[in-house]
Amino acid sequence: MSFYKTNSLKAELNQRGCRLTPQRETILNVFQNLPEGNHLSAEELYNILKDQGETIGLSTVYRTLHLMANIGIFRELELAEGHKHYELNLPQSHHHHHLVCLQCHKTFEFNDESILKIGNKQVEKAGVELLDCQLTVRTVCIEALQEGWPSLLPSNWLCSRHHLEREAELS
Repeated sequence: MSFYKTNSLKAELNQRGCRLTPQRETILNVFQNLPEGNHLSAEELYNILKDQGETIGLSTVYRTLHLMANIGIFRELELAEGHKHYELNLPQSHHHHHLVCLQCHKTFEFNDESILKIGNKQVEKAGVELLDCQLTVRTVCIEALQEGWPSLLPSNWLCSRHHLEREAELS
């Protein structure tokens, strides 16, 4: 699904005094082709672009992600890994939220319209425009708790669910 077409992205950027560069369009295309539920850090995006033969520098990737998050095209997510992740900011009906395990960094997405309703109510009261509405719930998976989180686990320990998902991604 392609929420932002080239013309709408160009208009959005022009309205804010920016222009649609080939690099910005390439970065947007990567996000539009991601499987649903995937989030990318700047470094992950940079590696994807490099693998595709693109010569977009890491500093350009960071600047583009920051710009597109500030104007509402991307959602900037603070997950558990200590660095930001990004995803397309789709229409309000597609807003979702995240449960993130602080130990294995597994992220679960969930929908809850009541969170968006609260956000819309606050936006209306304040007289501003809603760009994003997200809730991140920091958790610890049951397996980590059973293994003695936090004191008995090494910092790089991952739950079996995380290992199974990695194996599935690699196959």
